[in-house]
Amino acid sequence: MRVVIAEDAALLREGLIRLLEDRGHMVCAAVADGAALLAAVAEHKPDVAVVDIRMPPTHTDEGVRAALELRKAYPDTGVLVFSQYIETSYSAKLLEGGAAGVGYLLKDRVANVAEFAAALERVANGGTALDPEVVSQLFRASRRVGGLDSLTPRERQVLALMAEGRSNAGIAAELVVSGGAVEKHVASIFGKLGLPPDDNDNRRVLAVLRHLGT
Repeated sequence: MRVVIAEDAALLREGLIRLLEDRGHMVCAAVADGAALLAAVAEHKPDVAVVDIRMPPTHTDEGVRAALELRKAYPDTGVLVFSQYIETSYSAKLLEGGAAGVGYLLKDRVANVAEFAAALERVANGGTALDPEVVSQLFRASRRVGGLDSLTPRERQVLALMAEGRSNAGIAAELVVSGGAVEKHVASIFGKLGLPPDDNDNRRVLAVLRHLGT
C-alpha cells in the first residue's frame, strides 16, 4: 500500500512509519498537521491516509476536519482516523454517503500490530474498520432509536459486530454460534430496520452504518 500519515506526536509518527515499512508498505509522506496532510495526498495519491484527530495549531479537531475534506476531494483514498478520542458528530459525518474506505480506531484499544495492519489494509481496499466503542457511541447518538429498540439483545450484538466490519463467519466465531444462526439474526435485523438484504459483506456494513449515522 501507499500510505500518508498525519500525526503530530513525533514518536508515534516514526513508530507508524517503521511499522508499515517493516510490513512492506510505502509511506509516501508523514506530516504533523491537516494542511500538510491535504498537500501530501494531492501530491502522492496514496491508497490510504492515517489521520489523528487533534493536531496543530489548536489541537482540537484539525485532523478530522482535514479527513472530511480529504474524503470529498479524494474519494478513492481510504481514511483511517487513529485517535485517543471519540468525536461522534465527526465520525457520523465521515460515514455520510457511505462508509467505503473509512476506519476509526482508538489508539489505546488496538491490541497488536497485526490488528492495526489488517484494519488499515481493509480500509485501503474500500472496506470499513470501526472500533467497538465508536460503534457503541453511534448507537447511542442515532436518531432512529425506535428501530434499534426493536432488536433483541443478541441482534444488537450481531449488529455491532456487523458495523465493525465482521463477516458472518467472523460473527459466528466471536459469539460461538453457527453460521446459520448468524444468517437468521442478520435477516431479522434487516427486516426490523427496513434495510434491503444483501449477501455482500461490505455493502451490508455500509447500509447498517448509513442507518446509524443519519
